[in-house]
Amino acid sequence: MALLPTFTTFVSVCVYLGKVFAYDNSYYDNVAIYWGQNSYGATSSNTAYYQRPISFYCQVVLVFASVARRDSFWEPKDDAIDALPVAFVDTFFGTGGMPTCNPTDNATFSGTDLANCSALAADIEYCQSQGKIVTISLGGAGGGVGFTSDAEAQTFAQTIWNLFLGGKSNTRPFGSAVLDGVDLDIEGGGSTGYAAFVTEIRSLASGASKPYYITGAPQCPFPDANLGGVIDQVGFDAIYVQFYNNACGLQNYRIVSDWDFGVWDMWARQTSPNANVKIYIGAPASSTAAGSGYVPISNLSTIAVQMRRSFPSFGGVMLWDTSQAYANNRYDLAIKQALSATGSTGFTYPPCSAAAYVSGQVYTAGETASYEGYIWELTGPIPYPVVVARVAGVRCLCGVVDTAVADDHFSDHFKFSPDRFNYFLICK
Repeated sequence: MALLPTFTTFVSVCVYLGKVFAYDNSYYDNVAIYWGQNSYGATSSNTAYYQRPISFYCQVVLVFASVARRDSFWEPKDDAIDALPVAFVDTFFGTGGMPTCNPTDNATFSGTDLANCSALAADIEYCQSQGKIVTISLGGAGGGVGFTSDAEAQTFAQTIWNLFLGGKSNTRPFGSAVLDGVDLDIEGGGSTGYAAFVTEIRSLASGASKPYYITGAPQCPFPDANLGGVIDQVGFDAIYVQFYNNACGLQNYRIVSDWDFGVWDMWARQTSPNANVKIYIGAPASSTAAGSGYVPISNLSTIAVQMRRSFPSFGGVMLWDTSQAYANNRYDLAIKQALSATGSTGFTYPPCSAAAYVSGQVYTAGETASYEGYIWELTGPIPYPVVVARVAGVRCLCGVVDTAVADDHFSDHFKFSPDRFNYFLICK
């Protein structure tokens, strides 16, 4: 974002405050972006894009300045971000039995390593007043997290409730600010206790004066090694699937045997305890934000819009993180604009009819055909007709993926070969 130029005299400055819309988890165009780690600062000495206070990313105003004998200009403070998970509580049981936060660049409460960030209370409350949700994220890469039993997890849920959510404590890291929920970015330590943790948070939040959200950030390989069994047992509101640092990442979107958003959608609609759970595409916000998975904004926009139009569980895009997005020409704003252009509400299943497959006919990318009771779509240029098996990551044209289809369907002449062909995708 361009900064205001420094001029000697400003003739006028006006601020427009538009209508504030509350967060709506049912929307298809939400953008969630992590704050708290200043990951751009870990790889760059350009302090201009180092992480700002959280309220900086929540401003919904337009600043107009006109200067004598200069052109007037606008600096937009946009509404690109909908959810801000604060990263991270990376140790569950630290000094004094209390959790700790990373990084710890503030004073800590006596006898603990728990940061006292109460100065951020007003910033967080400002974000909430602008219709954002601010959640606390537990875990992160390398986090010292995990439970030995359900009982330990339930006790820890009460601690998190008292420290960050609707409970009471003399050691609340964000003072009077009451966060809007919990995000589980569990990348090690196993799954023991997490279902009990979520259940206890839900119990504590029942009857509260505001909603509390539970989100998770599993790796894209399905099922996730740490959260796979957890999300099958208890309801989550949104799943921020990390489509990076894995073979199923955004860099392999064109390889259908790798790209598995369709599998996550199938889980959301057929297995999730919460039938309304939303699935997000988790993406690095710049090339320095992850080891792999970063794609230019034009690519991410194309992928996200296609997923939004194809899968009813799609909820939006998650980015890592705010500092990277702002340094990368407002990557967050660009994806928000692409999603919003498709509409925040409403989903129409793609048509469930297609002409019969004709052996010997040349099909081009985007064409469909019916074959043996299924509808297939050609996803790339092939100089001859080919029908292939259902594979992970299918884009289901009809909204129902048949998981029982064997992987050995083939046409008269050609069998599926993932290293050679782009191919038809299947649904029934």
